[in-house]
Amino acid sequence: MLVDSHCHLDRLKLDAYDNNLSAAMQAAEEEGVSHFLAIAISMENSPQVVSIAEQYPNVFATVGVHPLEQDGKEPDMDALVVLADHPKVVAIGEMGLDYYYAKENIQQQQQRFATQLQVAQQVNKPVVIHTREAKADTLALLRSHTIEKFGGVLHCFTEDWDMARQALDLGMYISISGIVTFRQADNVRDVAKKIPLDRLLVETDAPYLAPAPFRGKTNEPKYVSAVASFLAELRGESLTTLAEQTSANFFRLFKEAKA
Repeated sequence: MLVDSHCHLDRLKLDAYDNNLSAAMQAAEEEGVSHFLAIAISMENSPQVVSIAEQYPNVFATVGVHPLEQDGKEPDMDALVVLADHPKVVAIGEMGLDYYYAKENIQQQQQRFATQLQVAQQVNKPVVIHTREAKADTLALLRSHTIEKFGGVLHCFTEDWDMARQALDLGMYISISGIVTFRQADNVRDVAKKIPLDRLLVETDAPYLAPAPFRGKTNEPKYVSAVASFLAELRGESLTTLAEQTSANFFRLFKEAKA
């Protein structure tokens, strides 16, 4: 069985399922997906994401503010600590730095990232990191907040092997999305082949970034099976081995998630 370690269940396009989230999740389960991590991106949608997790025993949640989120409130440490106390909340995030899309507010991004890392330190829960073209600052902030003590994952990884190696040295995990199947993503494939199997996660990032052969369609959690199949072939491993190990990795990292 597989775990979709990063999906935005509150944002799925559900037209094909008569706007029924349960039907979309059942479709994923029929493709071998046993558990889901629903990701928050703002103070405003964090409670909604937690509410979705409350409805399903195999869904867990994060709470946090995405580096590119500009329409809502800045991360509130006290409010996030309260939200993180919920039994279905297993991590803080999605947080991080994105200098590819937003170079005009670097200082703001760094401050909100630091605030959320402090929350993770306080509640002792791992972090879900978004990072793009911000290698040095991302690693520096992780180190300065002793990431080794509470752990985390670099999700939807698209950076270079040097960054991956340094993150692995800090005890972090690396998650690969459908981007690994994209024709121009040679760098992602190179990194994906090198990640130790015991530090690898798989994800969809649904409803974004549908893998081949579903490019152009709305992504959904059931397509994590396509990501895993591609990865297994790329790495020369059986799909069973990759599925079992990435699922075990998920539950090792997100210790409060119960299989």
